[in-house]
Amino acid sequence: MLEVTDLTVAYGPIEAVRKISFRVQAGTVVTLIGPNGAGKSTTLNALSGVAPLHGGRILLDGQDISRWSVHRRVAAGLVQVPEGRLVLAGMSVRENLELGAYRRPRGDVAADIERMEARFPILHERRNAAAGTLSGGEQQMLAIARGLMARPKLLLLDEPSLGLAPLLVHTVFEIVGELRDSGLTILLVEQNARQALTVSSYGYVIESGRIVLDGPAADLRSDPAVIRTYLGQGV
Repeated sequence: MLEVTDLTVAYGPIEAVRKISFRVQAGTVVTLIGPNGAGKSTTLNALSGVAPLHGGRILLDGQDISRWSVHRRVAAGLVQVPEGRLVLAGMSVRENLELGAYRRPRGDVAADIERMEARFPILHERRNAAAGTLSGGEQQMLAIARGLMARPKLLLLDEPSLGLAPLLVHTVFEIVGELRDSGLTILLVEQNARQALTVSSYGYVIESGRIVLDGPAADLRSDPAVIRTYLGQGV
């Protein structure tokens, strides 16, 4: 689904991501873990076209999308759910969902909204409420549903558990698991390494803008260095 080669992103003279290469197989969840400032979110922003690419190549389904505009990448099926959710606070829940499908024909949008409201019942209950009045967990569900409204082939999820209470974190990862089981391909960036590796089939560890370790998620969960640094001694 996705093949990234020598991806480089710089902010002025500072390289935030330094020639990283990785793959995401169709129908899998792949996770990027690492400390704050390692370049994880920058990587997703470069893939979606939000951050400028300074080097490397991005292939989506074999097509080189490295220089494509953001909206063209969305149309090709690459959709990002950003860190911090970034719902449009003054607009209603339903309007946020409609905006997620802005590049699609209007005729079948209503049916997809009904499906999103069935998957996330709270969005049906609050459909006419301003998105800014939702709780953090409800906003995260809205952000994911808004991304799904674009009918992605590849969903980029950036820190979906950020700032949520433990019970809501569990709920969010249940949703990720359900999306995986439905066949959706997901590239996940997440500080909660334990949960991320549990729902993933493969993982990459990023430090200082470089990939320093990768492997099947089950192997990373038992790797002493990953346990010590990201999972806690007792795991």
